[in-house]
Amino acid sequence: MPRKPKTAAKKLSASAAKLRLLKRLRCTLRYEKKAWDAGALLVAGVDEVGRGSLFGPVVAGAVILDRAYRVRGLRDSKLLPAERREVLAERIKEHAIAWSIAAVDAARIDQINIYQASRLAMRIAVSQLAPAADYLLIDALRLDWDQPQRAIIHGDALSASIAAASILAKVERDRMITAWDPVFPVYGLASNKGYSTPHHLAALREHGPSPLHRQSFAPVWNAPIPQEVLSFMLEGSASEQEAQAAEQALLEEVAGD
Repeated sequence: MPRKPKTAAKKLSASAAKLRLLKRLRCTLRYEKKAWDAGALLVAGVDEVGRGSLFGPVVAGAVILDRAYRVRGLRDSKLLPAERREVLAERIKEHAIAWSIAAVDAARIDQINIYQASRLAMRIAVSQLAPAADYLLIDALRLDWDQPQRAIIHGDALSASIAAASILAKVERDRMITAWDPVFPVYGLASNKGYSTPHHLAALREHGPSPLHRQSFAPVWNAPIPQEVLSFMLEGSASEQEAQAAEQALLEEVAGD
């Protein structure tokens, strides 16, 4: 009897392949233990969320876990259902030595680009930790920071501290974006959180972008209808330089301590 030809395996998309890889990785305290063994006492995990979104801020979290208390179930926030993230976020806040969340809004993202905005959000989050960290574990990036640090590819899937930071940032950003859904209902923000879903892209083509969309992102600036500008944005532009000066002063103050 002739053998049936083998059917070609369906090729995975890049996002599906990455998700499959992340599910195989184990989130542990391996990197934290290496830092502790090297003499660090307060190891902070740092991560950002919202980098690929078309709408709203990029949000960063920083967490110093208590080595004497294990928060079970930590892993990359993208792999957790929303309800589980909410539960873990409360446990992290309750048991961490320190935690912090910082956001950089869409206007600033358009000014300095999303990469620099992500790094800025991370630096602000780290600067707000009390007590301050003496070692940083960062998801994929290095920061302009005086303390020792280690960048870890797929860090939110490998390091418990980075995973904790990812969860806090994800929960906070989801809350922020969902709060804007009643204001801009045509985009479906409560469900897509500002990302490039078919519904979101269709709404951009039909209605144009809102004032809180990232104008520097191609699907936004390619929209056929101009971006709406609200009065509060015009009022806020006068104090924009003051806000930037205050932001720089904060970072300089922390660096000088």
